[in-house]
Amino acid sequence: MQDLVKTMETNQKAFDLIKKAQSNKTLSSIMGFVGGGLVGWPVGTAIGGGDANWALAGVGAGLIGVSIPISSSANKKTKQAVDVYNSSLGTTTFIEYKPQLKLIANGNGFGMSLSF
Repeated sequence: MQDLVKTMETNQKAFDLIKKAQSNKTLSSIMGFVGGGLVGWPVGTAIGGGDANWALAGVGAGLIGVSIPISSSANKKTKQAVDVYNSSLGTTTFIEYKPQLKLIANGNGFGMSLSF
């Protein structure tokens, strides 16, 4: 993600979108990690034979559920930023090849030549 941010610094609109995407991704990752811990702790306690606090698991599941649309939003903003940046370039960066097939006849015989 850092490479994208650095690349898009020259295009303000794309840069703003990628920074929002980066913030959303960070928030989503933190919420998902904390939610996973809150779900995992009671599950581990229950497996170990202890008295699990299932309210923690519920809160954790809620955090995981909220982090999913935030992550989806980050992905959409990233794609938008890439589209905005790419459309501002205006030219293609690849070379179009036009292969040519030629029939050759010389003193050695007949043949074909394929050139790119």
